[in-house]
Amino acid sequence: MSQQPKPLIRRSGDIEYEDVGAAEGMRKGVLVDESRGAPNFAIRRFELDPGASVPEHTNEVEHEQYVLSGEYTVGIDDEEHTVSEGDSLLIPAGVVHWYRNESEEPGAFLCAVPNGDDEIELVEEGQKS
Repeated sequence: MSQQPKPLIRRSGDIEYEDVGAAEGMRKGVLVDESRGAPNFAIRRFELDPGASVPEHTNEVEHEQYVLSGEYTVGIDDEEHTVSEGDSLLIPAGVVHWYRNESEEPGAFLCAVPNGDDEIELVEEGQKS
């Protein structure tokens, strides 16, 4: 029998952010994941600096995103979409996507993914990160 998870509250000041290796100008903070007792999903917060871009890549798992602030471009397959505060996205596993912030304001979004490994493969270089 599985054990009931304990409630969790994390304050914004307690979140540590790290640079995303393949994307200069992007940082990631893990808000909730299995290491904090979440049995099924992880929630991460990403920040995208003005002028920053993330190369084409795929993820091994689906991810749902919610734009918190800013306006930036998301490429999904061969289409570009301008997204801004309040917009939501579903990027299925294995779908090529990328980001570009051409504005003068930072962008931020939440990303929910299933717990477990999420291998990322860069499309241009065929590299895994």
